[in-house]
Amino acid sequence: MNQQPQAKVPPPRAPIATPADARKLAEEMLEVMSKLLAVVEQETELVRAGKVREAMRLEQQKSALTGRYVTAVETLRVAQKHLAQVAPDLLASLKRHHETFRAMLQINLTVLATAHAVSEGIVRGVNAEVQRRNMPNAYTAAGQSASPSPRQVRPLAVSRSL
Repeated sequence: MNQQPQAKVPPPRAPIATPADARKLAEEMLEVMSKLLAVVEQETELVRAGKVREAMRLEQQKSALTGRYVTAVETLRVAQKHLAQVAPDLLASLKRHHETFRAMLQINLTVLATAHAVSEGIVRGVNAEVQRRNMPNAYTAAGQSASPSPRQVRPLAVSRSL
């Protein structure tokens, strides 16, 4: 199996104490969402074009940005009540941006799921054809086509590395 090292999630940030801290967190959150969204959009386009190998090369960059995103979201979650009091307009803006971000991620997930389903269908079709060709043509005493025993079915090996 193809094991890859997990991206290290940075430690949580210090709590937000001032409006300047809130603005800095919001700017960082927007920056991370923008960068992550750019990588996700690039991945989506590559997968749509059938360039899965190139899309897989974005995994490390995507993992690093995801770690930064998770840290920022956790800090934001902890400071949400304080932000609502100190900078409600900033919090509302972040929520709007986050909804757009989530919608784009949903498109990416749909494209990836479609690619997965298509590739699985292709592999299953190839397997069915290989099995059909490997089965002996035999008939029962009644002249019916005999179904092969499960022992006659040969497994299909697929390499998942590209």
